[in-house]
Amino acid sequence: MKGSILAKAFGGAALLATSVSPAFGQAWVPGSEIVGHSAQVQTGGVVNTVHFDPGGAARIVSPAGNVVNGTWSASGGMLCLNAGTAQECWPYARAFQAGQPMNLTSTCQVSSTWMALSTNQPMQQARPGERG
Repeated sequence: MKGSILAKAFGGAALLATSVSPAFGQAWVPGSEIVGHSAQVQTGGVVNTVHFDPGGAARIVSPAGNVVNGTWSASGGMLCLNAGTAQECWPYARAFQAGQPMNLTSTCQVSSTWMALSTNQPMQQARPGERG
């Protein structure tokens, strides 16, 4: 049976990610709204905080204050966290919105509730023929 990257990192406490929709009809750059921000991830009654640092660094903080350093990425419709040799990904088709919980199931089949604590305005990809 596969375990969550967060469960492994904290000896039974799992964690991570979410998504919600961007402005109507606009192309969104995955990850742009969460870089520099954090999300609380509740798994099995335990709430961890994931910090999405600039440059792809991630910090996962347990309720006891234990920190696991790793990396994060958003591509191919997935938001992924890597900690050491473990990787876990969640479906990521819409931008996170601050304070809006999302229920997600990871590639390890672990269900979690994600809630971004704050977000950036989603960055948009330039449309062909537009000048920015």
